[in-house]
Amino acid sequence: MKKTTSIIAYTLTCVCCCVFASVITTNLVNRKNGNNAYATPQGAPYTTLTQAAMPAALKMQPVDLTDAAEKTVHGVVHIKSTVKSRTQTVQVMPDLFDQLFGYGRPRYRQVQSQPQVGYGSGVILTSDGYIVTNNHVIDNADEIQVTLNDSREFTAKLVGTDPNTDLALIKIDGKDFPVIPMGDSDDLRLGEWVLAVGNPFNLTSSVTAGVVSAKSRKIGIYEDNGGLESFIQTDAAINMGNSGGALVNVRGELVGINAALESPTGTYAGYGFAIPTTIVKKVVSDLKEYGSVQRAILGINGDDLAKIRQSDEYKDKDFGTSEGVYVIHVGDDSGAAAAGIKEGDVIISIDGKRVKTLNELQETLLKYRPGDNVTVVVLRDKKEKILEIGLKNTLGNTEIVKKSDREILGAVFQDVPDQIRRQLNIAYGVQVSSVKPGLMKDAGVKSGLIILKINSREIKSVADIEEIYSEALKSQDKVLFISGVYQSGSVFRRANYAIGLSDEE
Repeated sequence: MKKTTSIIAYTLTCVCCCVFASVITTNLVNRKNGNNAYATPQGAPYTTLTQAAMPAALKMQPVDLTDAAEKTVHGVVHIKSTVKSRTQTVQVMPDLFDQLFGYGRPRYRQVQSQPQVGYGSGVILTSDGYIVTNNHVIDNADEIQVTLNDSREFTAKLVGTDPNTDLALIKIDGKDFPVIPMGDSDDLRLGEWVLAVGNPFNLTSSVTAGVVSAKSRKIGIYEDNGGLESFIQTDAAINMGNSGGALVNVRGELVGINAALESPTGTYAGYGFAIPTTIVKKVVSDLKEYGSVQRAILGINGDDLAKIRQSDEYKDKDFGTSEGVYVIHVGDDSGAAAAGIKEGDVIISIDGKRVKTLNELQETLLKYRPGDNVTVVVLRDKKEKILEIGLKNTLGNTEIVKKSDREILGAVFQDVPDQIRRQLNIAYGVQVSSVKPGLMKDAGVKSGLIILKINSREIKSVADIEEIYSEALKSQDKVLFISGVYQSGSVFRRANYAIGLSDEE
């Protein structure tokens, strides 16, 4: 069997060789006689094919990403954040001896935490040194070290953070820094080529390529802090250390800040996520000007219509559309209520931009500030209604919300927005807007925490915190027990912290 196969193969090879030789010989003879078998009607050389004769596959050229890489690699920095060792006070439960003899008073001891070092990336936005990165890259850092692509090192100062979008703005001193120009993520199309530029695994100046896989994606990683998610999904490799780096288009324009990866192993598995520049531009501008983000809201609670239609109650109902934001609740004294939006309406566009999901609605609203007016189109009983809505802030007015100058134990506080109070069903509390080095930070308090009680007393204002703090300094234990919640949609996580005070505090 093997011998017969060999003979057949040998015979076919000889035949092919003869045919190939014959074609070459004929071609050479024709060329010698001036009869070019591959010539065009105009007598062009045979190596030049007409566009009509060129196969479609040959017309396709690979995307050249070298210019984009060269333009952007110098505008991405390496960030090293350091959290120093801290002394924390922890409660020690009474032992059996104390319980038997009635000594129920809790005891405390000092615990020394280990220093922590983290690494990430950042993008230079201005030639005078403003850099955007992820909040989780520099969160709780005592020192922020920035290294440029040319190996120059700088100590950065924190300008502001926004945990809800996982963005932070830092600043280094100097001038003529390389900048990545800001692009528009709204212009991105599915399948468009993009580059992820950053420092994965602490390797500087790494570039990976991929396409835009999806837009306005929600993956649920910021829910504990009530964060806004509307990611660009890409298959450009994003790994640990890429956080805060640049997602750029083929023109070298910034279209997103790399923020997260989705993987069962903790490393790249085909899914990376970036914060779009529609969000980045507004957050950075507000942090630079006001120190906090000015959020404009319609004053409604809603959900994707596609999800609503999956319920038994609405699965057979004809809404007149299959996409949009279904209005579940309209807040009292809100802009939506004043404009006439009702429960059961379906929001389908804002200022001419189509909104298909709640994520897209939130992303669109982030472009505006309290006091702005927007045109909203809703479907009610399958009929379109055009409404003009005046946007308000989370406190229910149009005033600029600035960070408080009152700092206690290294934390700055603000009032809890009415919408969050209703959402969490709480009647009191004070929210932590930012945390700096100090006892609050040492105890693990993070931005976004709503403090409800300290030492079992309800907290209704910053003045309450100051009063309890003064009393604790005079007490024997000098300890504060803080209880609070984090916003997380309809779900929240409780947190309890113990802060040990000294006479010097």
